[in-house]
Amino acid sequence: MRRLAPRTPVALALPALAAVAFLLLPLVGVLSRTSWGDVGAHLGTPEAVEALKLSLVVSFWSLGLSLLLGVPLAWLLARVSFPGKALVRSLVLLPMVLPPTVGGVALLLAFGRRGVLGPWLEDWFGVTLPFHTSGAVVAATFVAMPFLVITLEGALAGLDRRYEETAASLGASPFRVFRTVTLPIVAPGLVAGAALTWARALGEFGATITFAGNLPGRTQTLPLQVYLLLQEQPEAATSVSLLLLAVAMAVLVALRGRWSAAPRGHAPAATDRRPDADARTGADDRTAPPPPEPAADVPGDSGRWALRAEVTGFADLVLEAPPGTTVAVVGPNGAGKTTLLRALLALTDRAHARLALGGTDVTGLPPHRRAVAWVPQDGALFPHLTALANTAYGPRAHGVSRGEAAKDAQRWLDRLGVGHLAHRRPAQLSGGQAQRVALARALATRPRLLLLDEPLAALDQTTRGHVRHTLRRHLDGFGGVCLIVTHDPVEAVSLADRVLVLEAGRALQYASPAEVTRHPRSPWVARMLGRNAWPGTATADGLAASGGTTTVVAAEPLPVGTDALAIIAPEAVSLHRDRPTGSPRNVWPGTVREITAVGSRMRVLVTSDEAPDLVAEITPAAAADLGLADGAAVFTGVKATEVALVPR
Repeated sequence: MRRLAPRTPVALALPALAAVAFLLLPLVGVLSRTSWGDVGAHLGTPEAVEALKLSLVVSFWSLGLSLLLGVPLAWLLARVSFPGKALVRSLVLLPMVLPPTVGGVALLLAFGRRGVLGPWLEDWFGVTLPFHTSGAVVAATFVAMPFLVITLEGALAGLDRRYEETAASLGASPFRVFRTVTLPIVAPGLVAGAALTWARALGEFGATITFAGNLPGRTQTLPLQVYLLLQEQPEAATSVSLLLLAVAMAVLVALRGRWSAAPRGHAPAATDRRPDADARTGADDRTAPPPPEPAADVPGDSGRWALRAEVTGFADLVLEAPPGTTVAVVGPNGAGKTTLLRALLALTDRAHARLALGGTDVTGLPPHRRAVAWVPQDGALFPHLTALANTAYGPRAHGVSRGEAAKDAQRWLDRLGVGHLAHRRPAQLSGGQAQRVALARALATRPRLLLLDEPLAALDQTTRGHVRHTLRRHLDGFGGVCLIVTHDPVEAVSLADRVLVLEAGRALQYASPAEVTRHPRSPWVARMLGRNAWPGTATADGLAASGGTTTVVAAEPLPVGTDALAIIAPEAVSLHRDRPTGSPRNVWPGTVREITAVGSRMRVLVTSDEAPDLVAEITPAAAADLGLADGAAVFTGVKATEVALVPR
């Protein structure tokens, strides 16, 4: 059935149509009053040709001056917080709302012979701006530059900062980041702003005639020529106006709204990639063979770098790890995991890290000199570079020649199993392929500390397994320390040598994966591992759960009064339709609220007024025998020997 579009209110439609007519009628007037047979003659007069040439000279010089001054100003407004920022932005907008003739008067009072700066320019440099072509350039720049600044500032504000931060972690200096990453990504916004600026400078009239005068061959640009022709040759004025109108319309049609579009760098996450990405690249992560074994000529660094970090601020902890250690950082949302990584990179004010790598204190070094490589969750591959150029970016930033960096990058891509995709751009890669390229890019810089922020979170299970295998093989020979932020218990157990559990910015536990699995000290970690975790206070028999609703009996109680967790594995929870009379010492009535299938088992969530929520794991046959369904009344039973008490 065809869906009907909502009706447009008449009260809005009529004024909107009137507005369109109001904007369209002047154009219709120009087109209808143009003497088309005489257009060539009018535009071919020596005066018109001379004015057109002067307009082009003035507009392009104005564009160059606007780029020279406006690009840094736009970056400053978009990237730096400083006192008076609102005032500076108001000054940028002022020429757009100021009457052009008033702007010309202001320029006279600033740069004229009797102005604030004019006498100094004339005495020191012999420069006189009024009634000179350079004065026309200054007037056009004053009026037109705001278009560039505003457009570029918007593009910079919409740029994902992770591209610039990742480039810094790869060893690029701030100016190199701006030149090789920021500007190329915001290029559409820059081009749009430049086109608008040039068109506005080409059509500038009021400020020019007030500040620079109307001197043929020196300051009489095409708009001023139109003004003169209106008084004596209206038909010729219409023809010249038609030329300016055509230029303006050509600029607008070419841009087609690009000045308001998001920059290319505001890219979708890997999960948003088109489903046929693998088909388009000719390689499917789900069927691709494991990456080849590392080639003998893969460059490496035999250095060994231990990690010691003292983090203060929102994250407050001391972290130490010997060379070759992989640390999984886990914790609930807001625990400070990403803040910890950003503190180690010196990219946040929320926390500060005193960082030593291999015995060298790098605390005072900027991000690009710390030898700390970062891979954000979505990889943050530079969209304007190929996979090969992305991977070569770090070596190039460290001064390696272009040819050697390309060879090095190709070897790393081959090692990660994506060498055949070297000349594809990020948009042509699947999620798994992009993550491998991002990892190759980070490793190509030979970092002393590698930071991975949920590197596999956006991948499907099969692809995740391939990438995890690749990552594990490399980390086995890594001479530095690797920190991996993850919410996946499989990643934490299979990739890490140590697990750091964070909660509210504090280290709750730092132990081996086996220890954390056996004795988790955080309810969140216990649930992440699939276990029931009840916080409470130790009693003589076990633990009094928070809220005082129940007491869990345990075979090995802790000292009375200890803050602790009662850890209960789901498979240790038995379900009964009638109260059991056998061995379970912990029995609570409850109601089935959710049944889900996990592999060949069923997980059943039971709620109770007498105990916290409890998850049981049973076989499908047992669920059928019990006749379980949402809302069914059951009893849960847990043996005391199946309850582990862990101090918090």
